[in-house]
Amino acid sequence: MTVKALGANDESILANIAPDVFDDRIDPRAADEFLADPRHHLVVALEDGQVIGFASAVHYVHPDKPSPELWINEVAVSSAHRERGIAKAILKSLLTLASELGCSEAWVLTERDNNAAMRLYRSSGGLEAPKDAVMFSFPLGDGYK
Repeated sequence: MTVKALGANDESILANIAPDVFDDRIDPRAADEFLADPRHHLVVALEDGQVIGFASAVHYVHPDKPSPELWINEVAVSSAHRERGIAKAILKSLLTLASELGCSEAWVLTERDNNAAMRLYRSSGGLEAPKDAVMFSFPLGDGYK
C-alpha cells in the first residue's frame, strides 16, 4: 500500500476506486476542479493501482488567524480494507501536509457514535472538544431564499 497526496493532473488515479470508498461516483469535472485548486487536498491510499481509501480537506486563511487552518472534510476506507491502519496512514500524511503548508491547526467533525472515527482521531493525537458541537446544514439546491 502507498499513500499519495493528489494534485493537478492526477485525475486518472481516481478512475480505479474500490467499492464503498466514496459516497457517490466521481464526477470528472468536479475532480479536475478540486485537484487544480491548491487549497483543496486529497490524499489517497493505493493498493495495486486501486484507491482503497482517502481523506479530503481544505486549508484556509481567515482575517483573525495569523496562520492557515486545515478543515478535514472526510476520511474513508473501503470496508474490505479496514482495520489495517490505512485511515491512520492517510490522516498522518494529510496532517504532515498541513504542517508543511504552515497550518497552525487541523480539525474535523464526526458523530460521537461513530466509534471507528472516534478511535482514529483519538489515536492520531486529536483532542476532543470539551462540549458537543452542533452542525447546521443549509440546503441551497434551488437557490437560497
